[in-house]
Amino acid sequence: MRFGIFVPQGWRFDLVGIDPGDQWQTMRGLAQAADAGPWESLWVYDHFHTTPIPSEEATHEAWTLTSAFAATTSRIRLGQMCTCMSYRNPAYLAKVAATVDIISGGRTEMGIGGGWYEHEWRAYGYGFPAAGDRLRRLDEGVQIMRQAWSTGKATLDGGHYQADGAIVRPLPLQEGGIPLWIAGGGEKITLKIAAKYARYTNFVGTPGEFDAKSAILREHTKSAGTDFDAIVRSSNYNTVIGETESEVEDRLAAIEARVLPHLGDRTAAFMATYRGDGAKAVGTPEQIVEQLRDMASRGLGYAIHYFPEAAYDRSGIELFEREVIPALQ
Repeated sequence: MRFGIFVPQGWRFDLVGIDPGDQWQTMRGLAQAADAGPWESLWVYDHFHTTPIPSEEATHEAWTLTSAFAATTSRIRLGQMCTCMSYRNPAYLAKVAATVDIISGGRTEMGIGGGWYEHEWRAYGYGFPAAGDRLRRLDEGVQIMRQAWSTGKATLDGGHYQADGAIVRPLPLQEGGIPLWIAGGGEKITLKIAAKYARYTNFVGTPGEFDAKSAILREHTKSAGTDFDAIVRSSNYNTVIGETESEVEDRLAAIEARVLPHLGDRTAAFMATYRGDGAKAVGTPEQIVEQLRDMASRGLGYAIHYFPEAAYDRSGIELFEREVIPALQ
């Protein structure tokens, strides 16, 4: 199994209490530690406002961070999980990503999806198109990016996007262009797009849902004439790890205490992402290894982990690096 790690950027109230002037140093330090460690990739979220509620707390922009990490790391691959297609014109985004790939020396990934955070869309003046329209934009945008990265020019007269000889030079350093991660588990459209274009997918990492989405993806690859086995399936995990179950509970309590002043009566719902039935890796090293080993048997090839404590306490990350990654690599 391959492993990626998210850097906290404020979106999930994971930089609260850190002065905004110090937040970049915190993020850069975590990125450089990951670069020196066993992680294959480093990830950010593409959001503008905090979740589950918008607030005045900082949320740093994804592609600006990706570019900054490109210049301050040397080995680790760099991605976004996932870029919202409609937040940026796709020809422009292709140009941005190609530039970041140059800065990074060919280490950029393109996580891309249709987008979902309605408040954010409306606040930034993007409206909030129906899901089908958002996904059709995703399809057209991916076509533009693939064309731009392979030929240096993009032309498309689409229903949502138009490009007329948009020049994207220099090309990305990576042969064939920047790898595309199509994120989302929409069965009729998103997974169909993934079957056509993706080197990687990213959908829910709970066993039953992962199995169901994988089966649908396989059927779409048959229709598209592509190779299901050539697509690496990935999932994201909210991760809290401790040497003992008691330590895990102490860590969860500390996270809850940190976000409570900001979330109030939304705190319980927020903590359900660690205590509920969703895609999480919460427990001792042995428990998490067992969970991920089962997912690997189902075809999970890449696990991307979000550590909510990262900006305040790296010991959980270090324990994961010592005990979990070696057991599964």
